[in-house]
Amino acid sequence: MTPAELKALVHQVAACTPGVGPLEESLKWGEQSFAPVRANIGSSVRIQPRDNGDIALMVICHTNLVEEFRALYPDTLTFEGNRAIVMEAGKPVDREALSHCIGLALTYKLRKRGKA
Repeated sequence: MTPAELKALVHQVAACTPGVGPLEESLKWGEQSFAPVRANIGSSVRIQPRDNGDIALMVICHTNLVEEFRALYPDTLTFEGNRAIVMEAGKPVDREALSHCIGLALTYKLRKRGKA
């Protein structure tokens, strides 16, 4: 998966996930960042290309998102600490699992309030 493919997937998930709406794109720490335009909907996700060709989908570390992802997909996705899903260069990615995790991140605050 390339950074451009991951960006397209983030936008596709946002468009298909009820409550998310349009995304705001910005640069945070030099990385592409995406968050729902409307406040209190979800957490941001960032795309971090790595020198070795891997790509990480970063989330805010003080959430429990990676813990949640790890519980759902322990053998399907690769995780890094409490802040990232890592797509290893040259290895296939389970797009369905990754899409589900993106949707969970983009609705984090809604779900935390019990409205998603």
